[in-house]
Amino acid sequence: MNEILFTLPDGLDTTVFYGINNANIILLKNLHPSVKIVARGQAIKLIGNPEDVQKIEQHLIQLSEYCVATNTLSEEHIIEIVKGNQPTIVNHKNTILHGVAGKSILARTENQQKLVKEFETNDLLFAIGPAGSGKTYTAIALAVKSLKNKEVKKIILSRPAVEAGEKLGFLPGDMKEKIDPYLQPLYDALQDMIPASKLADYLTNGTIQIAPLAFMRGRTLSDAVIILDEAQNTSTQQIKMFLTRMGLGSKMIITGDMTQIDLPPSQKSGLRDALDILKGIKGIARIEFNQKDIVRHKLVQRIVEAYERNKNNN
Repeated sequence: MNEILFTLPDGLDTTVFYGINNANIILLKNLHPSVKIVARGQAIKLIGNPEDVQKIEQHLIQLSEYCVATNTLSEEHIIEIVKGNQPTIVNHKNTILHGVAGKSILARTENQQKLVKEFETNDLLFAIGPAGSGKTYTAIALAVKSLKNKEVKKIILSRPAVEAGEKLGFLPGDMKEKIDPYLQPLYDALQDMIPASKLADYLTNGTIQIAPLAFMRGRTLSDAVIILDEAQNTSTQQIKMFLTRMGLGSKMIITGDMTQIDLPPSQKSGLRDALDILKGIKGIARIEFNQKDIVRHKLVQRIVEAYERNKNNN
């Protein structure tokens, strides 16, 4: 009898690899009845005759490589690999990462690709543009990729809880229930990129933190990707407070749409101030998104353009 301890590679999501209720491991056991397989965390112990153990070890190498590359692993993939066939990995040039069920999260437009490139060399980025241009989604994808690659330890996502026609005090529920609707777009993006059980773990243990801007005061945020969304709705004091939270080993992405300011008419947007004050500083990049970057329903671009024409005519 031979015994081998196989260690799954870094960057592999064990929830995806093992499958729901360990379905993938159960399938492997059924396909290799002569080998005892004991899986726990990142380690898989194989016990059996040397030839069979070596064979399943090779299968585990192939399966783990495929899972890291695509963030998916199904019964069909396992059977194909055991049969000696390698499932095709769809390679997109502008893939940021593979999300839930192997979904390719892409930088689809020129400015989204520019955001990806600038993220590599700058620690603070401003992504400014209209609704639907993918600035927030791309920013969150970059944060998830950094976490997956162990380049950072945390993701911090924040938004100002500024009312757009509603007052928080009149909404039903406790403070969390009142604030969560403002943060839902951030949850939606994460759910595309991280399996539900893993995301729940990250949110519980603080690896991913989603909070209103007011909760950032007094903190130093180190070894993290920090994203401030809807920054056009911050005051000058708020955005300065947020920008100065950056700690060692961190990167910040500030997103906003200067055409959707929900502040009182008498209050100047802090984002506009920050863009002026920080212009030309080394280590800070600014990416301007436009109508061509809109990747929602085709009507969204037409709606944005129509409002822009109306604004220019008045």
